[in-house]
Amino acid sequence: MAPPFLYKYQPLCLQSIQNLKAQVLYFGSPRHFNDPFDCALMPNFRTLTEDDLERLRRHYLSRDIPEAARKLFNGADLATLRSLFLREGKAGFEKAVIDFLETKGVCCFSEKHDDLLMWSHYGGQYNGFCLEFSTSNPEFAQKVQKVDYRDDIPCIDLSSFILSSPEQPNKQVLDLFCTKSTSWRYEHEWRGLHDTGGTAYRYPAEWLTGVYFGPRMGMEWCEIICLILQTQNSRVKFWRGRRSETEFKVVFEQLRYTPSADVKRE
Repeated sequence: MAPPFLYKYQPLCLQSIQNLKAQVLYFGSPRHFNDPFDCALMPNFRTLTEDDLERLRRHYLSRDIPEAARKLFNGADLATLRSLFLREGKAGFEKAVIDFLETKGVCCFSEKHDDLLMWSHYGGQYNGFCLEFSTSNPEFAQKVQKVDYRDDIPCIDLSSFILSSPEQPNKQVLDLFCTKSTSWRYEHEWRGLHDTGGTAYRYPAEWLTGVYFGPRMGMEWCEIICLILQTQNSRVKFWRGRRSETEFKVVFEQLRYTPSADVKRE
């Protein structure tokens, strides 16, 4: 289950401001990720047991297959079946991985809005901002998956992969693309997946519930972002960050924005 809020760190640049104004999230190609292991894994494969082989044999014999293939499955010994299914299963899984890399889009979120490394790496070195999205809407919550951090490369059950429905995305393939090294655990990452890479997805205004400004962002940029959002989502809350004087952390205080025109009228 997703946490109540997920956060997206943004650098201060023209594209991030345009995306904010247009209410879009960009689902980029996983080929461009900065971790060479990320979304580029070729997994290990679990050894097919005798039970696996018999289950796969029965599966294919229950289908409408050519008579020559039926004779092969009926007469093959376990060693032959293991070689056949291992070869075909690996080829099918590797094709599914390549198809994902070439077609799918990924949008990254974090459980935390105050991580120092995240602000440095993805928040424009504290000059950017961080968007807070509510996961209370099922449409959002169902599209995100938590990243699994681990030391070892995943081991795939080829038997389950071969038996899975070709019409549905295979869970083992999806899980593979939500697996990263424990070195990245500090990101507390969740991922949204889109069927088409390079897609700008327009989200409903109410999904965005808050904006956290980095401690190095100038007040004029804070006001620009506040003004943009006040015209399209008046319920968004704003938070101004500052460096703590006693701890290695960023402290946020709510920023109550009042447009200058309203101040003059008062």
